Amino acid sequence: MKFLHVFFALMFLSFAGLQYNDPDPYLWIPVYLAMTVVCVLAYFGKFYRLVNYLLIAGYVLFSLIYIPGVIDWLRSPDPMLLFSEVAKMDYLYIEETREFMGLMICIAVLLWYVRFEKKQAGS
Repeated sequence: MKFLHVFFALMFLSFAGLQYNDPDPYLWIPVYLAMTVVCVLAYFGKFYRLVNYLLIAGYVLFSLIYIPGVIDWLRSPDPMLLFSEVAKMDYLYIEETREFMGLMICIAVLLWYVRFEKKQAGS
């Protein structure tokens, strides 16, 4: 299980590093660094349910701003543009959908940690 904590921590740390050249790194670097901290703490067996719930709530609220972009992407004639580096400059919804998906990854990992911690406490 420790391997998974390390994997997640390194993944989120690399996500944070990739935000350095982003137009809004002041938003995204803290999002991913917070996730890195959660994963490192989990590696050491430290789970803070309240912190996880607060992060989930914050990320869910934050993700709501990107819903219109995700809808535009779903309605777009070529959904594969999501993976194009050039298209993100042409269509705002590409960047918004990517950011939404990043938040969904964070939320999924946090929900997994909440469930994992509950199982640990029950055994």
